[in-house]
Amino acid sequence: MTITVDIKPEVAAELARQAASRGRPVEAYAASLLEEAVQLPADAPPHPPGRSLRDVFDAVRGLADDADFSRNPSTGRTIDVS
Repeated sequence: MTITVDIKPEVAAELARQAASRGRPVEAYAASLLEEAVQLPADAPPHPPGRSLRDVFDAVRGLADDADFSRNPSTGRTIDVS
């Protein structure tokens, strides 16, 4: 996955400094920080092998049968379209 993040110049400079001190490219170092933040090892698969998203949600199917997940289409403000 490719992610574009706008960061302050001073943050970019510090990120580059830290990456250089570890002898790593900035991109690889930033990716490792994100992996650490979500507590996944760098070589972890995106989901457990053999489990589909359907398998994951089957475990909670029916728990929210009475829940209303509709949203209010109103933005709460008037809009002049003239």
